[in-house]
Amino acid sequence: MAKPRSETSYREIITRAVCGKGRKFSEATHHIQPGEMPTSILGCWIINHTYKANKRGDTVEVSGTYDINVWYSFVNNTKTDVATQTVSYTEIVPLTMKDENVISEELEVVAKAVQQPNTLEATISEDGKTVEVQVERDFIVECVGETKVAVAVNPDGLIQEYPVDQVTEEEDFEQIDPHFMQHKR
Repeated sequence: MAKPRSETSYREIITRAVCGKGRKFSEATHHIQPGEMPTSILGCWIINHTYKANKRGDTVEVSGTYDINVWYSFVNNTKTDVATQTVSYTEIVPLTMKDENVISEELEVVAKAVQQPNTLEATISEDGKTVEVQVERDFIVECVGETKVAVAVNPDGLIQEYPVDQVTEEEDFEQIDPHFMQHKR
């Protein structure tokens, strides 16, 4: 005799989940002081990028440093040198997605550089003494914390099982359209 079906009931489960997300793209200009008056810029690259992130209210503060290396010529393009300068920055990334059901205020903050800081342009300043380096940065951040989710509970406590000996016959495949997932462009 089958049990009468009851209404669907729910259980609240406490789990760790992404409770906030944000992304920020930004550009900055840094002024590098070479040892000599530059004649021309031969190259510019950024290395040794490090950063950390902390939640501050409804935002995440990403603080970091990187080294800017400017390869330049001087003395009318007869000599070259590399000027290196470590710069620091702080990005405030707003959280555009926030879960209001967070149980604990202790959140793990994860920040990822979508693209490492990159030089857009390096030019000699008007006074000829410094090099202006335009840099782009792009970060995504996530806050992970405890939250509640509700799941439906099967009142019968049964999970439908499928027989192990059920075999798919060759003619079962003849009815499948092999092009059902073609990309549309």
